Amino acid sequence: MKYLEKIGKNAKTAFEDLKSVNHNKIRKTLNDYNKIISRNKKKIIRENLKDLKNVKRKHLIDRLVLNEKRIESIRHSINEIAKFKNPNGRILEQWSRPNKLKIKKISTPIGVVGVIYESRPNVTADVACLSLKSGNCSILRGGSEAFNSNKLLANLFREVLRKNNINKNCVQFIDRKDRKIVDALLSKMGSYIDVIVPRGGKGLVAKVQKFSNIHVIGHLEGICHIYLDKSANLEMAKKIIINAKMRRTSICGAVETLLIEEKALQTHAIEIINALKKSGCEIRVDKKINKLFKNKLKFAKPIDWQTEYLDAIISIKTVKNVQEAIKHVLKYGTMHTDSIITNNSKNANIFLDGVNSSIAMHNVSTQFADGGEFGFGGEVGISTNKLPPRGPVGINQLTSYKYIVSGKGIIRP
Repeated sequence: MKYLEKIGKNAKTAFEDLKSVNHNKIRKTLNDYNKIISRNKKKIIRENLKDLKNVKRKHLIDRLVLNEKRIESIRHSINEIAKFKNPNGRILEQWSRPNKLKIKKISTPIGVVGVIYESRPNVTADVACLSLKSGNCSILRGGSEAFNSNKLLANLFREVLRKNNINKNCVQFIDRKDRKIVDALLSKMGSYIDVIVPRGGKGLVAKVQKFSNIHVIGHLEGICHIYLDKSANLEMAKKIIINAKMRRTSICGAVETLLIEEKALQTHAIEIINALKKSGCEIRVDKKINKLFKNKLKFAKPIDWQTEYLDAIISIKTVKNVQEAIKHVLKYGTMHTDSIITNNSKNANIFLDGVNSSIAMHNVSTQFADGGEFGFGGEVGISTNKLPPRGPVGINQLTSYKYIVSGKGIIRP
């Protein structure tokens, strides 16, 4: 496809051009982007309203909305990203060999990052800023439901690139809605794109992971768990669980399954479940828990333990102890984010060591599974790959490395 090939060639050229750009100019570009978003706030909201009027899948509305508060949140992320030091050229490790060979491990940019995403217009700004800051170029393919919002945010970024005499193709937005574009990106752009990041629903991510011949950074699902230990402070546990489920139900860090230690049923379960019900959450439970409620709650089915609801629904299961909780997480979890609520440090360590999550938490809401909350400024996405990067992908995770080996005429015998 000539359209994509041109974008690919533009990105490769822009990446080479970017190598000679002073990092202070990159920082200034990001600050200018922050300002231009502020000046165009009304226009951004206007374009976003066009998207909202056309949206067909109503559950996407929360992710799609751009209002004053969310635009300020985008600007805050840009400001945080701009402050970071240049992540490239850092000496990660260095050592000398007995033969006087000197070896350095140096951080380098990855190259061209392709991002395929749905619903969230803030991803456009996050990826553009994180990619530029880490010395990479980005090709953005946003979902049709946020087309107008994404296009404007991308064009504003290209405008500040041009004003700062940086190749505007450091960021390119694919403005064609043809679904075949995604197939071509995955199968025919390996010569131009170094890594693909899918951000969206299970269907999109599964497709990318299945068909891409380019390395993929991403997660398929966010089936996040909380294990509640009998030693947990009740009020703290209640606060964490309500936040983890109900703060924003549509994000991948929302808890989907609550595991409760058997000995905590009488002391903790009843009050916590009533608090969840009061907050508007649908409860699905096992037989032991339902007995406490005279079988008036909805019974959980086997499918519930492997469901990412992304809604005000939670499945709750009784487990004997921390070891049984870990077994459940290893069986049904997706290596995203899992948390334990306990005042028992031994059990906390058993859980944190035992789960295979990219983010393991202790007495913390799973809603903190976010690059901004980790101090990364923002994130390109969250990776559940076993190989690095894992967890939120910020500027340091968008770098690779190379070895610099030096000596004085050393030859291998």
